[in-house]
Amino acid sequence: MGGNPVNRPHAAFCTGRIARHVIVMAGTGAIGLMAVFIVDLLNLFYISWLGDPAQTAAIGFAGAISYIQIAVSIGLSIGIGAITGRLIGAGRIEQARRVASSFGIVMLGVCLLIGLATAWLAGPLLGLLGARGEAARQATIFLEIVSPGLPLIAVGMGCSGLLRAIGAARISMNVTLTGAIISAITDPLLILVMGFGLKGAAISTILSRLIVALIGFRCVRSHGLFGRPIRTHVLSDTRLVGQVAMPAILTNLATPVGSVFVTHAMAGFGLAAVAGQATIERIVPVAFAVVFALTGSIGPIMSQNLGAGKLDRVRETLVTSLWLVAACVAATWAILFLTQDIVVRVFSAQGTAAMLIHLFCNWTIAGYVFIGMLFVANSAFNNLGFPLYSTLFNWGRATLGTIPFVWMGMHFGPAGVQVGQVLGSVLFGSCAVMTAFSVVRRLHPGDRVTEQAMPVIPPPQSGEAGMIELDELDHSA
Repeated sequence: MGGNPVNRPHAAFCTGRIARHVIVMAGTGAIGLMAVFIVDLLNLFYISWLGDPAQTAAIGFAGAISYIQIAVSIGLSIGIGAITGRLIGAGRIEQARRVASSFGIVMLGVCLLIGLATAWLAGPLLGLLGARGEAARQATIFLEIVSPGLPLIAVGMGCSGLLRAIGAARISMNVTLTGAIISAITDPLLILVMGFGLKGAAISTILSRLIVALIGFRCVRSHGLFGRPIRTHVLSDTRLVGQVAMPAILTNLATPVGSVFVTHAMAGFGLAAVAGQATIERIVPVAFAVVFALTGSIGPIMSQNLGAGKLDRVRETLVTSLWLVAACVAATWAILFLTQDIVVRVFSAQGTAAMLIHLFCNWTIAGYVFIGMLFVANSAFNNLGFPLYSTLFNWGRATLGTIPFVWMGMHFGPAGVQVGQVLGSVLFGSCAVMTAFSVVRRLHPGDRVTEQAMPVIPPPQSGEAGMIELDELDHSA
């Protein structure tokens, strides 16, 4: 069999300048994330053109449920990326491929069950959020179409996490961009031209996710990150990744759960308040794409250097990331402060919705520096062997840092709800980043804490080596 041998994953982040790695990974990750969230923003933009408040509010209600689904997928992708990154950093390439393959199957099964359950229970779940009438009906239709396709997100995010784990940031970005381009083309066609409304947005979302899943899987295979799953290892590999993935899922669920409470609080002030909140929640991921991308971007840098025992580079990654957060929030605040009137006009916001957007662009946007600190700290916890810390801080922010503050803010109207949502992040973001520095200071080569952060992989069983060789032949030529 002729042709080039399969590409081999390698520890790209264990050499070179940390600042460059962080900026490149965060920058490419931000473009990919921005593309994903621009799809949501475009959905809202085109739906707002229909001039139907019920459909605009339905996007907000459905989004609150969808974010919970996506949080599970993100948690699973964090787990598979963190473990494979550590293994690659430690030079255990074959074991990294096996773990990626085994857990990939589990991701698909878990997300399929969640997606089908959400589609079946869409009506009652939306009722708990306060959705009523036409808004509830439209949101139900959206979830019934989109939710069964949740495994497509699992494939896309899982492959993206694996590509980032080996430093293939540009390829990961290009995969996501392709899906966004598909959405940008089909959104106006289905929503406006063909008149499908919210149903068209759902169909466009499914098509985009399908393209991302197919291209992502092909890219991961071409980089040699998938081997043939070995039946006797699936359970042990799943348990290994689950040690990071389960706390990461719980961590990521905290944010949408907090968002659900905020949406429910806004619903008490009418559809305009829900529409304003929905607009802000779709502006934020695009405006702060670099900050959001840091969670997935710096993880591979930390995990590879931890696996290689280069702990000084782990500390440097944490410090560089925090400086990047501060710079990004300052720049975004300046831009939105100057363009807030344009934002209000673009989304046809009026009354309460317009007031909430102005409040965000003027003042509450500043709270995202602390949310960014929390994201960076969470990435450190997940990739350095302390995932329960990220669970603790994220749930602390979503409960103690959200519910009491939002409840008190409700007495001052929808503006008070928005302010209350931000105030809790100041406390928990500050505490989380101080704890992250404490964790990094405790890491020393060969100590008990550092050893616990490293994955323990059982040796290959009989026949495993042969299967790997056969799979490499499949990739060659």
